[in-house]
Amino acid sequence: MAVATKDAVLGNAVDLAREVAIGIAEDPADVGEYLGLVVEGERLVSHRFACAAKGYPGWEWTVTVTRVPRGRTPTVCEAELLPGDDAILAATWVPWSERLRPGDIGPGDVLPFRADDPRLEPGWTPTGDDETDSVAIDELALARARVLSPQGRDEAADRWYRGAHGPTSAGSLASAAACTSCGFLVPLQGALGTVFGVCANAWSPDDGKVVSLDHGCGAHSETDAEPPPSDWPAPDPVIDENRVEVVPRATPAEPAADAAEPVAEVTVEPVAEPAAADATAVPVAEDTVDAVADDSTAPADEPVDAPADEVAAAEEPAAEPRTDPEP
Repeated sequence: MAVATKDAVLGNAVDLAREVAIGIAEDPADVGEYLGLVVEGERLVSHRFACAAKGYPGWEWTVTVTRVPRGRTPTVCEAELLPGDDAILAATWVPWSERLRPGDIGPGDVLPFRADDPRLEPGWTPTGDDETDSVAIDELALARARVLSPQGRDEAADRWYRGAHGPTSAGSLASAAACTSCGFLVPLQGALGTVFGVCANAWSPDDGKVVSLDHGCGAHSETDAEPPPSDWPAPDPVIDENRVEVVPRATPAEPAADAAEPVAEVTVEPVAEPAAADATAVPVAEDTVDAVADDSTAPADEPVDAPADEVAAAEEPAAEPRTDPEP
C-alpha cells in the first residue's frame, strides 16, 4: 500500500483552491485566511480556509484537489464547508418518537405505537369459560389488550411520590394534617391504593389529581385556620361623663331580738350649772336610768320614756332671769 506523501504540485494549488471557495460562498468576504493543507492520500490534498460567515464560527472552507499520474496540472475534486475542531454543531439527531418527554404532548398530538413498551404487558385472553371471563372482566378489569406491568406500576408510583403531589412538596410540608385523614380523599384500587388516592376537593390545588396518603394541603376537611389579628388598632374607650349610674344601696340587716346584747349601765354625772344662768335644769331620776339599763329587750337606738311630770316640766319654757333695779 502506497504511503501518502506531500505533493509539490497539489501543495502549491492554494490560489486555485481559494478561487473555488470564493465561488461557492455567498459573499467573497466569507472566505478568510488560509489554515493549511491536509494530505488525504496519494495525489490527494485538501486546502482549508477560515469561514468568516455569520453563524459559522470555527467552520472551514475545504477544497480537495488531485492530479493524474505524472500530471502537472491540479484538478478540483470537491469543495464544501466542514466543521473544524471549535465549530458549533447541532445536537445529534434523534427520532421524534424518542425525543418526546412527559409534558410534550399537546391537544391533537398522537404518540406512535410501541409494541415493545416495557411498561405494559399482555392483558386478558378469553378462555371460553363464562364464569372465568366474567371474573377477569368485572372484578380484575382485564378486558384490555395490554395492562400495566410491574415495571410500569413502580415507575408511576415513584414518579407520583416524588412529584408535586407527594409528601415533599412545599404545600405538603406546610399543611397541618395528611390526606389520609381528609374526607375528600377517594382511595384507589389495587396495589397503588395502599399509597395513593384521588383528591375530590374543589378548594384544593390538588383537585382531581392523584396524591399520596401522606400528602397534605390547606383545604383539609378537619383543620381550621386561626383568626388573624386585626390590622386596625383597638379604639379608646368612650366615657360618658353626663350619665350617672345609680347603684342601689344595700339595707343593713336588723339584728335578731334573741341575739341582742344587753345595754351597758349608763352613769349620769350631774352637770354643773353656769354661774350666770338662772335656768332650771330638769333632773333625771337615777332609778329611771337604771330601769332603762336593765331592760335588755329594748333596742339600743330607741329613746327612753321619761315620767310624764318630768316631760311636762322639760317642755315648759325656761324662765327668763330676773334683773333687780339698782338702788
